[in-house]
Amino acid sequence: MQYNPGWNGSSVNLLYVRAAGPGDSLHYVWSSIGAPAVLLVATQSPSSALRVNWTQLLSSSPAGAIWIDPPDSVVYSTAVVFTKLFEFSEAKPLGELFYPTYDLSEFSWDSLNHTLNHTALTAELSGVPDTDPSGSFSNGSLAFRVTAYEASGRDGRLPSLLHTADSSQLEFILAGVAPRGNSSRFVLEVATVEEAGAVRRLQSERSIDDEYTPTIFEVLSLVAESQNSSSTLGFLQWKATAYGSRSPRREDGIQCRAQGLQAANWSLPVSSIVQAYFGDSLGSTCTISALNVSFGGEEGEVYQEKRYLSWSVLLGFGEPPRDTFSPLVISITAVALGTPLAMLLLGSCLVLLAQRRRYSEYEPIN
Repeated sequence: MQYNPGWNGSSVNLLYVRAAGPGDSLHYVWSSIGAPAVLLVATQSPSSALRVNWTQLLSSSPAGAIWIDPPDSVVYSTAVVFTKLFEFSEAKPLGELFYPTYDLSEFSWDSLNHTLNHTALTAELSGVPDTDPSGSFSNGSLAFRVTAYEASGRDGRLPSLLHTADSSQLEFILAGVAPRGNSSRFVLEVATVEEAGAVRRLQSERSIDDEYTPTIFEVLSLVAESQNSSSTLGFLQWKATAYGSRSPRREDGIQCRAQGLQAANWSLPVSSIVQAYFGDSLGSTCTISALNVSFGGEEGEVYQEKRYLSWSVLLGFGEPPRDTFSPLVISITAVALGTPLAMLLLGSCLVLLAQRRRYSEYEPIN
């Protein structure tokens, strides 16, 4: 992990995470220059590295300011941009009432250098709107908490996402922000950028196993696939829940819905690292898609009471991790299903044996 590599100032935030393998390397570039975004690049060189022209990056024309060296080692690149936060209230007589949108490119962000933990591989980006007429953020903030991984495993806190060394976790946090309505719900807009030859697809998987995330049986994945070979290039993955507590428990769950992936016919808000890397292709050959993730529902009052919301999503390369039944669940299932079956077979055998050895008081006649 490196903070602002090649730049001494802390007035802007750029976090560089690099994972090196024996024959390739993965690059994550997180930044709040403009709208919060992450750039993901996979290369076929274990020694590839990020290069930044800071003067150009902080100028009004950042195209070409970020690249991977050597450039011909890049095999896949994409970006995810967190563009807007919507708030609306479901007023019964009037229907849905939308409040002025929070544009995340117009936020002031704290220096994440103060939260950077090189041991735990975590960092937190926290910000508030530049202008806040309603005063909703006077005692609160919006934050993105980043966690990188060195090996496969499972996060210890709910929703206990399964991860690999090729992935990173992002936690979206809304803390202390005063809602502008009595039954406010929040919607986060997420945009993705794909180069020519790749397309995004939203898929949902359901399972009867909720061992690691109680009462949640749905996992959603926003996967990037190659149009030529249908192979999976990268993904965003999350479980259909958010939580209303810093130490989440099952009862703190907040319903989470994905409102469908749409081709974005609008231009991205200012996000310098995306423009700096993709350059002119951003408006020509790149495909931009947008997805709205909503929080709340029948239990939407959870945020009203606790003024806290957290949503975790996994980002990475290749196929998204898939949960399987643990040995404990397999053992319990085998005992639960096997015992009645064994008793049934044993009973059948005893009945057949009894019929064969039917008792009689008469001696056979010779």
